[in-house]
Amino acid sequence: MDAFCSLSGLDPLWDWNRTWYTPNPDLTQCFQNTVLVWVPCIYLWLCAPFYCLYLYCHDHGHIRVSCLCSAKMVFGFLLASFGFVEFFYILLERNQEIQQHMVFLLSPIIRSLTVVLAICIIQLERMRGCRSSIFLFLFWLLAVLCSLVPLRAKIQLAVDEGFSSDAVRYLAFFSYFSLQMAQLFLSCFADHPPSTAKPVLVKNPCPVQDASFLSKFLFWWFSGLVVKGYRTPLQAEDLWSLREEDTSNKIISDLEQEWTAECTKLQKQEKSLNRGVALGTRLTDQAQLLRKLQKEQSSGFCLLRTLARNFGPYFLSGTLCLMIHDAFMFSIPQVLSLLLGFMRDEDAPLWKGYFYASLMFLLSCLQSLFNHQYMYSCFTVGMRVKTAVMGLVYRKSLVINSAARRTCTVGEIVNLVSADTQKLMDFVVYFNAVWLAPIEIALCLFFLWQHLGPSALAGIATVILIFPLNGFIAKKRSKLQEVQMKYMDGRIKLMNEILNGIKILKFYAWEKAFLEQVLGYRQRELKALKKSQILYSISIASFNSSSFLIAFAMFGVYVLIDDKNVLDAQKVFVSMALINILKTPLSQLPFAMSTTMQAIVSLKRLGKFLCQEELKSDSVNKVPFSPDGDAVVVDNGTFSWSREGPPCLKRVSVRVPRGSLVAVVGHVGSGKSSLLSAMLGETERRSGSVTVKGSVAYVPQQAWIQNATLKDNILFGRDKKESWYQRVLEACALLPDLEILPAGDATEIGEKGLNLSGGQKQRVSLARAVYRKADVYLLDDPLSAVDAHVGQHIFDKVIGPKGVLRDKTRVLVTHGMSFLPQADLILVLVDGEITEMGSYLELLSRHGAFADFIRAFASSERKESSVQRGTRKSSSRLSMTDFMPFSRDLSQEQLIGGDTVSTSLQTMEPITDTDQEQIPEDLGKLTEVDRARTGRVKLEMYMEYFKTIGLALILPILFLYAFQQAASLAYNYWLSLWADDPIVNGTQINTDLKLGVYGALGFAQGVAIFGTTVAISVGGIIASRALHLDLLNNVLHSTMSFFESTPSGNLLNRFSKEIDAIDCMIPDGLKMMLSYVFKLLEICIIVLLATPFAAVIILPLALLYAFIQSFYVATSCQLRRLESVSRSPIYTHFNETVQGASVIRALGEQNRFILQANHRVDHNQTSYFPRFVATRWLAVNLEFLGNGVVLAAAILSVMGKETLSPGIVGLAVSHSLQVTGILSWIVRSWTDVENNIVSVERVKEYADTPKEAAWTVESSALPVAWPQTGTIEFHDYGLQYRKGLEWALKGITLHIQEREKVGIVGRTGAGKSSLALGIFRILEAAKGEIYIDGINIAEIGLHDLRSRITIIPQDPVLFSGSLRMNLDPFDAYSDEEVWSALELAHLKNFVSGLPDKLNHECSEGGENLSLGQRQLVCLARALLRKTKILLLDEATAAVDLETDNLIQSTIRSQFEDCTVLTIAHRLNTIMDYTRVIVMDKGHIAEMDSPSNLIAQRGHFYRMCREAGLV
Repeated sequence: MDAFCSLSGLDPLWDWNRTWYTPNPDLTQCFQNTVLVWVPCIYLWLCAPFYCLYLYCHDHGHIRVSCLCSAKMVFGFLLASFGFVEFFYILLERNQEIQQHMVFLLSPIIRSLTVVLAICIIQLERMRGCRSSIFLFLFWLLAVLCSLVPLRAKIQLAVDEGFSSDAVRYLAFFSYFSLQMAQLFLSCFADHPPSTAKPVLVKNPCPVQDASFLSKFLFWWFSGLVVKGYRTPLQAEDLWSLREEDTSNKIISDLEQEWTAECTKLQKQEKSLNRGVALGTRLTDQAQLLRKLQKEQSSGFCLLRTLARNFGPYFLSGTLCLMIHDAFMFSIPQVLSLLLGFMRDEDAPLWKGYFYASLMFLLSCLQSLFNHQYMYSCFTVGMRVKTAVMGLVYRKSLVINSAARRTCTVGEIVNLVSADTQKLMDFVVYFNAVWLAPIEIALCLFFLWQHLGPSALAGIATVILIFPLNGFIAKKRSKLQEVQMKYMDGRIKLMNEILNGIKILKFYAWEKAFLEQVLGYRQRELKALKKSQILYSISIASFNSSSFLIAFAMFGVYVLIDDKNVLDAQKVFVSMALINILKTPLSQLPFAMSTTMQAIVSLKRLGKFLCQEELKSDSVNKVPFSPDGDAVVVDNGTFSWSREGPPCLKRVSVRVPRGSLVAVVGHVGSGKSSLLSAMLGETERRSGSVTVKGSVAYVPQQAWIQNATLKDNILFGRDKKESWYQRVLEACALLPDLEILPAGDATEIGEKGLNLSGGQKQRVSLARAVYRKADVYLLDDPLSAVDAHVGQHIFDKVIGPKGVLRDKTRVLVTHGMSFLPQADLILVLVDGEITEMGSYLELLSRHGAFADFIRAFASSERKESSVQRGTRKSSSRLSMTDFMPFSRDLSQEQLIGGDTVSTSLQTMEPITDTDQEQIPEDLGKLTEVDRARTGRVKLEMYMEYFKTIGLALILPILFLYAFQQAASLAYNYWLSLWADDPIVNGTQINTDLKLGVYGALGFAQGVAIFGTTVAISVGGIIASRALHLDLLNNVLHSTMSFFESTPSGNLLNRFSKEIDAIDCMIPDGLKMMLSYVFKLLEICIIVLLATPFAAVIILPLALLYAFIQSFYVATSCQLRRLESVSRSPIYTHFNETVQGASVIRALGEQNRFILQANHRVDHNQTSYFPRFVATRWLAVNLEFLGNGVVLAAAILSVMGKETLSPGIVGLAVSHSLQVTGILSWIVRSWTDVENNIVSVERVKEYADTPKEAAWTVESSALPVAWPQTGTIEFHDYGLQYRKGLEWALKGITLHIQEREKVGIVGRTGAGKSSLALGIFRILEAAKGEIYIDGINIAEIGLHDLRSRITIIPQDPVLFSGSLRMNLDPFDAYSDEEVWSALELAHLKNFVSGLPDKLNHECSEGGENLSLGQRQLVCLARALLRKTKILLLDEATAAVDLETDNLIQSTIRSQFEDCTVLTIAHRLNTIMDYTRVIVMDKGHIAEMDSPSNLIAQRGHFYRMCREAGLV
């Protein structure tokens, strides 16, 4: 090269004296004209083929020629022409001595050809739809950077010699440089979107798609949202739509096929394993357990493999950024070393100092950029993993079979979606640290060895000591965490049940017992948390002191080995910078390990769930509809609920002819519902076959209602055909109900049908099935929950021979004898076998069990044919049919069976800061949507939180923080003094003393750190205990109307997510924030000590910092809230789906529900995505500020070279290097605290809800045996559901004697249930009083009242726990008493047959007992309490006739000396009562003995006539 240059008469390529060892550095002419020109060209030519290949593989469509593209082309041609002109100019001008000008001839032509290549690439990018090119940006950047040196030389020359000497040459060069700058500038922008891409109409597209790569790199595209969020609080509609690659649809469609393939592979493996076990041999328990664990493990790994295949490539691109970041990170201490060397060298020219300072600044900036690109890609992958896992779990929950469904409760499934997906997201972010951290640690130690020699090993020894300690702690903590999670799961499960059965708790006054149970769980949960937090404090203390400990060990060993080893500034501060780098991987590694461990557990759990047995699609042979032959055929079928369990149906053979009505009868628990499940394919088919022709509709025994409008519940995804819709409503007797509901069929139905009565739910459920016009109808006792006359109406209009379904095939499970004569075929089930089969008359003539059964009841009932004795569960209060015109004008009284018509809530105002007018659209709204609060968190929330901790703890915390930072400052300053110590005869004096002082200060800091972290943890636990207790008390003391208007998902969210945030997140955030704020103070003090002039720079930076931070916090908090609010509906929807899975499957609506779930998840992700980008936006901007501090400290140190010692410069610069990280951590931890303090706000929300009266009143001295006689008096009693609504009861005056049996009857809405609500004070009197035994019930505590009277409610609610707990939660009775109550309730044989007897575990909601058995348990509760007053809310609805008779006789015999009030829908149950009260429109219409009332021929007579009793 030198020869080539010397040909052209230029100096050699490189000359150190000209470039480095000079106060005025410059590059040689040869270098400027060859290397600087060729480098950008070589880059472009080498990389172009690969880039073109990339473009060829990724076609995004064609971009039309835009102004931007035209400008690039024009500038490109101009640049190319410059080169060619120069080439020809030299050829013509110097053609004689062309040999001497070879360098000048070659460079322009190479340059021009390269520009032509760049122009071709611009065109290729346009053709392939590439909107912004990082490849060309780098080329232009290189070109501009390489032109800077010649530019400087030219300017210097012009200044020295004058511009006129060679004006053309100068002009040409400056124009060329300007064009290059212009190209660089243009390449920072993105072109138009490709036009061939199919136009996708997105409402509010995400600007990242239109952003140039530079904007993506610096996250500038996000600024718009930040500014918007700063001006006005963000709303959901301000957020961008998800990019297509982030939507559920795209992610899950790719993932699902792969996962199915993986699952099939797993099952094959398992089968081959099972074959491997010799036949006939049983595995030992140990071997079985091992096999089970292996299965869980492999399913977890399969899931990981599938996720890695889909999201791996994008994740790896992020990993590449992380590695580049590491390279920059390690080069900074090397530059620091050079800077300190420069400070020591008195002859060094100043430009070197400025060069090092600028280089440090540049490296710091690049390090920040790459780090945040990596974080961004991690969070994006995390978000996609979350979407994928949620989608898989949701789809699985729709196909899981009943045996598997029993092993995981709804709560556990929701937990998989909430907790376990979160763990996987954390895993994605921290996984790289697992393998990269050890490499970083090794590199740090290598560089330390270079500075301190073998003494670096002392540092390794310290690390090795700290590590096992932290490993041990992490292991201990994960065990404690499992314990804590177990108690938390238990607590949430219990809360879920309390919220579902809150009405029963209130009726029985059981809140205290359940409160104690919840607090028991909470106590144990917090105990585990406290242990875990103390261990964590040891961990934190050892980490935060780690840099001191390592330095102490290394420097100590270094100076003690040899007197000649001296510590100068370079050794000390470069080592400190390296140790600070070392801290990051050291702190990440254990965290990454534990996150990985947790993720493995979560993967196992998810894998286990996703590999659960599914319903076999072949268990029912579904064939298309054909008009001939049988519609349903079961051929010698044996079915069970699980593969191993006992069969629930044995040797069943049934042929159901097309269009026939088949009735299935049998006792409670004889397998009637199981038969329908078998026809639906919900059970495990052991043998035989099932064939069903055509589509199926199914009505379950317990109606499943969605939280949607009434209309949506009936249409269930079908299009609305008005005439058919009206016919269905009429046939299902729903028209009268629509008149009562506040917004007709647009009324929102609460969760689980909260604001409908049992009968209405059942009729809506039936209407849903009828509307679908299916071919086969499986009806699991739909008439159980409705009044007799409505039952008859529905049978006639829907199910019977003249009903809407007359041409369809109907299988009806029923207890209604009156419908049997009209059935074409009757199946009699006994213990899972069909004992008899035939028409009504055939069975009667056989004189078998069926005939005896019918005769027994026929004799006990006069006029069997006209009394519709069939209704099992008559809770419908809203069921009048068309022949009752006078009952249309209804008042709103339904509360007892869950039938609050939402009128009681119809005037609920939305909670906003201003009282807005009530909007009519809200008429049918019931549930209060979980609303996002807007704006910043109010200061009083912080005050509230700190007040709960108490000042006694807060002051010591602040003192300890100040002390710990003072110690840190002192030992760092001490080090700088030590480094500046003069060297005498090659040694320093008093090294032992210096080392001792250094050690003492460092250890003092360590102790202080431990103290602060423990104190904050303890404070956090104190606060969270108090807040949880308040929340629990507030919720349990709330009125019933509160539970009806608040979805249980919202409440559960408060008890799980929000309380969890208060438990862990807030204290952790505070620890971080405080430690960083104090650390920042220390750094500022050090920088100002060294260079007081830095204040001029630090102050404006601080203001700018505050400015950026305030922008970010406003937006971030609002995004956090929006994300939190959009999370609840996901879980509510999950909850609903899991509970209604059998209905969704039977009606074939899985796809619609999957789409709904997708929509909800996507809606949640639209606020999650900007949330994590906001953090990156902030960090990138702040780290530029932080790097500004580094630059300031370094430049000012260079300027003050004469006065400053290397020690103090090292101290200032090495500390300023930490600023970048600290700044963004402060804001991040501050936002974390602010985001999580929202949880305090949300938990506190329920303090202001309406509360019930006190549970116990101290002053009222109630007699122990009250009520002794059981007399009840109403004095001009009136009741309203809310002020301003019409009276539900008005002017009731009534005296009920002791031992009197009173029936309360009346049409729907007449006020029957309101009486019961009044007696129990579920609703307080609006006027008048009720006296029981002469005591005004309004003056005594609610529990005193409710525990002394008893109700048998309509819906039999059981809680999970032992049967004994369900009967007697306070353990107030002996086992003998419990057994005798069970005997009287006819449950003794059943319970004594159970393996655990009284300790039999009831599952969630008592699902492992049949409905009838649950009703008997409710009867046993009443028998056990045996109070003087018993209220029956038609409790015999859910049992068959025999059991019904038993219950009635039990009540008559056992409660003979009690006052019994019965809210009756079936009049024959109260014909022998002493008195009947007929309610109408809220007042007593008639009252007398039944016989007298019939004689009066009034309301009661008409009702009896309708029921066929007269």
